[in-house]
Amino acid sequence: MKKKWISGMAAMVLLTGLLAGCGNANDSNAKGNANPTASGNANSSAETVNLRLYTYGTEEAYNWKATLDAYHQANPNVTVELVQLSEKGDTQEATKKLDLAAASSEQIDVLMFSDAAAYSQRVALGMAAPLDEYIAKDGYKVEEDYKVDTHLNEKVYALPGKFNPWYVLLNKEHLDEAGLAVPTDWTWDEYADYAKKLTKGEGATKRYGTYFHGPQNGGWMEFLKLKLENQPQNSEFLKADGTSNLDDPNFKATLELRVRMEKEDKSSVPYSDMISQKLAYRNQFFNQSVSMLTIGSWMNTEIGGTDKVPLTFHVAVAPFPKNNPGDETGLTPVTTDYVAVSENSKHKDEAYKFVRWYTTEGQVVQGKNIPAWNGVKSEQVTSIIDTILSGTKNPELVDKTTLVNTLVNSKASQIIAPASYQAEVYKAINEEYEKLILGNQDIDATVANAQKRVNEIISANKK
Repeated sequence: MKKKWISGMAAMVLLTGLLAGCGNANDSNAKGNANPTASGNANSSAETVNLRLYTYGTEEAYNWKATLDAYHQANPNVTVELVQLSEKGDTQEATKKLDLAAASSEQIDVLMFSDAAAYSQRVALGMAAPLDEYIAKDGYKVEEDYKVDTHLNEKVYALPGKFNPWYVLLNKEHLDEAGLAVPTDWTWDEYADYAKKLTKGEGATKRYGTYFHGPQNGGWMEFLKLKLENQPQNSEFLKADGTSNLDDPNFKATLELRVRMEKEDKSSVPYSDMISQKLAYRNQFFNQSVSMLTIGSWMNTEIGGTDKVPLTFHVAVAPFPKNNPGDETGLTPVTTDYVAVSENSKHKDEAYKFVRWYTTEGQVVQGKNIPAWNGVKSEQVTSIIDTILSGTKNPELVDKTTLVNTLVNSKASQIIAPASYQAEVYKAINEEYEKLILGNQDIDATVANAQKRVNEIISANKK
């Protein structure tokens, strides 16, 4: 498998556009990580090694200079050269450029994937090296040391960086105007009710209650799993055994919710507007065109406003809604950075040491996200959030209490390793949804057609 990925790279470039994006404590006693940087100093007389890190992360969102400077200070014989693949942090653009760089045999030592589908597909092509021997030698287990388990086909090819649960950003001033409290525990029906009450005006100046930034081009598929993602099990379109999960009633219920809010309540920005106008979710929320935005907590670094997108109103945060009042609270989709060692790297040992440091102590140094590393305790989240918000323009406009409470109480559903053909599944479901929302078929036909196409994809990919 290790040498096959170059020949398959042309096909991968075509698939890349289907993938979604897109974003203070050192517990030295954490298992297997007593001192992740010590090994670098042991080779003070060794020849300098230059590692090349390929990433979609921008300086603004990832604080790369300070992070890499800290690593080099502790490991003077290793330099990490940053290769930024998108100036605006566009993960689809970055993944295309990464594929092209790999196909051109550029030196790549460390690489980052923004989502599980991208991670899975490139592992299948032999792009990332297995890390199991390194992990065993260091004496820890990924599922214990991190909040996200990155096993794929019973092996580990990447370690998780940030821990970004999804949440709901709220325009607190719009809520106050409508006499609505900031929710601390709510359902999708209540979310829809809020959106309807927050919608105001007509025509070009209409303010919508909410905006759903997907699906589009087979990406941002979280927005077609709204009532699946808050379940402890079977939160994906495919089950853990590889069979289709589209017969789950919560898939149909998600479609019903989306149709109801856009077509009946007219409280969510129309899908056709999102596609035709190429709307950006940041602008929709920060320009106050919408009152609520369901999105990942990579927005923590921007929630207080930036030079590019300033904040001019008070913001609060609510948890990801659940389906029924009695359901478990806090379950939400979680995104992370999958940080891997390139299979073609000539410096795998040094690359792994950097990956391990970056996903542990390096996350604290970076100070931009809640780490997936369990060495950071939940009670330390407040100080991390303080650090993150201090990098924004108007942190005083953010209701920090609601933000911290939401993050602390968030937890991931069972993470299902994506199939190597996940992008095909996403594309098929996206296309069937588009027929539905544009009025070309009803919900029952959408579910049936999506199920049929997904089952055909599964059968075609069976070995």
